[in-house]
Amino acid sequence: MNDVIDRSRVVTLDPAVAPSRVRGGAPVPLPRPRKRASAARWLWVSVAALLGSAFLSICIGGQPSSLQDVWHAVATPDGSVMDVTIRELRWPRTVLAVCAGVCLGLAGTLVQGHTRNPVADPGLLGINQGAALAIVAATALAGELTALPQALLAFAGALAASVLVFMIGSAAQRGATPVTLVLAGAAVTALCAGLVSGIVLLNDQALDTLRFWQVGSLAARSDVVTVIWPFIVAGAVLAVLNIKPLNALALGADTAVSLGISVFKVRAAGIAAVTLLAGSAVTMAGPIAFAGLLVPHITRAMTGPDYRWLVPVSAITGATVLLLADTAGRVIARPGELSVGVVLAVVGAPFFVYLARRRRLATV
Repeated sequence: MNDVIDRSRVVTLDPAVAPSRVRGGAPVPLPRPRKRASAARWLWVSVAALLGSAFLSICIGGQPSSLQDVWHAVATPDGSVMDVTIRELRWPRTVLAVCAGVCLGLAGTLVQGHTRNPVADPGLLGINQGAALAIVAATALAGELTALPQALLAFAGALAASVLVFMIGSAAQRGATPVTLVLAGAAVTALCAGLVSGIVLLNDQALDTLRFWQVGSLAARSDVVTVIWPFIVAGAVLAVLNIKPLNALALGADTAVSLGISVFKVRAAGIAAVTLLAGSAVTMAGPIAFAGLLVPHITRAMTGPDYRWLVPVSAITGATVLLLADTAGRVIARPGELSVGVVLAVVGAPFFVYLARRRRLATV
């Protein structure tokens, strides 16, 4: 056996070099990952966009207001109608939209990361509708509920729906794949939505109350944040803990195991995070669809696939998207308003079709 190593044929594995192909005896470089400075720049851009959209949300409503009105309400309120409108209606609604948007942005990113499916989000996988069904059924049986029971029911419904989707998706011969998970999610979503509609139609007295849980809205729900903020924080912490494992899972389950990642524990933590975040979002704003689908793609286009940047920027972008959709709904139907769920559905449905037609986005 020849013990002499031909060093001219040894290829050094540099991070910027592709290990899979060699052209003309020289390694072919992979596309370089986005530089840290570029991702950091997009982080600051998203923060600026969030501040701007929050400012618009406070300034724009059913009644027109000027910058002077806003400054007067913030600095020297005297109890006028506009002061009360800005301080007690628009400001709490803006805070609510930020919290719900953060939850939906993080939940959508986690769902797409764990399922490796670019068309997955809590709404399409039945998680939002599962939470809504639990609240609607309990409300029809026991009457109007306070914020804490609603939150607990939302978490229970979201957890049951997510477990059911993964069980159905994993029952296929090839296990849980992006296609089987989407099909299972569509089935669970249709089932839960049908049950919600049936309960609403059979319960005339609660029709006005339960209508909220079919579309979703940010109106008159600001008091919920003070009750469920611990669940939002817990879900966000679990999302941050998922960052490193998700980067490993993006290379494949086998690669993640070889790197010392317990796939089962990571998936369990991911399901817990999505349950807390999606359940909190449903409790605050109802089953808003498409936000969890749009936000990860917008963020991934800015920061790239690295979850160290994708997770925090998704949280900020989710809040921005929800604020802009809510503000647009107030402008389009002034002096009334369109629900934020309706606005996002009008924007999100064409985007979903666009993604479904892009074959190269079969996985993420």
